Amino acid sequence: MNQNPIPNSFREGPDEDGRFGIFGGRFVAETLMPLILDLQAEWDKAKTDPTFKAELDHLNTHYTGRPSPLYFAERLTAELGGAKIYFKRDELNHTGSHKINNCLGQILLAKRMGKTRIIAETGAGQHGVASATVAARFGLPCIVYMGATDVERQAPNVFRMKLLGAEVRPVSSGHGTLKDAMNEALRDWVTNVDDTYYMIGTAAGPHPYPEMVRDFQSVIGAEAKEQMLKAEGRLPDMLIAAVGGGSNAIGLFHPFLDDKSVRIVGVEAGGKGLEGNEHCASLTAGSPGVLHGNRTYLLQDADGQIKDGHSISAGLDYPGIGPEHSWLKDMGRVEYVPIMDTEALEAFQLLTRTEGIIPALEPSHALAEVVKRAPKMGKDEIILMNLCGRGDKDIFTVGKILGMGL
Repeated sequence: MNQNPIPNSFREGPDEDGRFGIFGGRFVAETLMPLILDLQAEWDKAKTDPTFKAELDHLNTHYTGRPSPLYFAERLTAELGGAKIYFKRDELNHTGSHKINNCLGQILLAKRMGKTRIIAETGAGQHGVASATVAARFGLPCIVYMGATDVERQAPNVFRMKLLGAEVRPVSSGHGTLKDAMNEALRDWVTNVDDTYYMIGTAAGPHPYPEMVRDFQSVIGAEAKEQMLKAEGRLPDMLIAAVGGGSNAIGLFHPFLDDKSVRIVGVEAGGKGLEGNEHCASLTAGSPGVLHGNRTYLLQDADGQIKDGHSISAGLDYPGIGPEHSWLKDMGRVEYVPIMDTEALEAFQLLTRTEGIIPALEPSHALAEVVKRAPKMGKDEIILMNLCGRGDKDIFTVGKILGMGL
């Protein structure tokens, strides 16, 4: 049971050391600490600078296409026979996911800092595509580190990154997935401290990244709140979002954290089941430790060695979680649950069939939880789910699993 005192606001963190309770912080090599502190100083100036906000708002509107629509899924609601289901359709953003929200904010910071080289890590490739996109837009070279396993299963996004002018560097260490790509990106950053900006794609890493990414992604929840009040005259009863590193989820959740009437559910990758090692449910089945510059819940063995998890979705294939999610779990404000590969695959097909929307495999996990919850809720209740990515990138993976000959 949670023994921590309930804060006056769940939206106040992090503290000046970048901590959410015991989570977060800065655990980085001495070489990187000056860069982290420079980034912190620039971020502190930028977030209160009206010029920065105006430029980001302009790009969000005219380049990304914000606000993204709020969509009532009428046929899916009828199919499930319970709560009304709404989607925040961030898959309609330029580049096909929520990742562009964060990348635009970070590329503006990189320019303010005088950096001339962008590096990024990617799992499903959506952050890689968004990083390559903004680098092309601002005329900067971009190197994307991507696990060799993900390079193979996310071939369409690899091609898109190359078309955009980025260099994709496959990483074959470990299981060749997101964790390994992030390790390589950090090594690059240590080696090229003077001219390089590391564009982290999720709400994890050393402070100020978790706060910064959250704030750039909170446009999702802020828009959704306003749109829901306009559509229904009230807030939803429940929010649901998929959680890998946690950026799309914290982006939706954060503006609602102090609204006590709203239940909040984060959905992790349960993979092939929690009884073995083939999952990425760090909050459900992990324990606190340090990875990639912050203290958070991790999948680790008794000796503290990080386990290589598994998920059908490359974007959820990460053995950790953003530190704010760890804190929200321990505070009891957000409930975190696992969804298996098979359940996500069924949800993927259900949405495609009922609404004519092909989702990415990442939000298909959230959708599978909607499928479980909606029928148990009243018809006057409302679920709002973040549809954070479209499924173009996953059709070959799904086609192979379903035996459709792709």
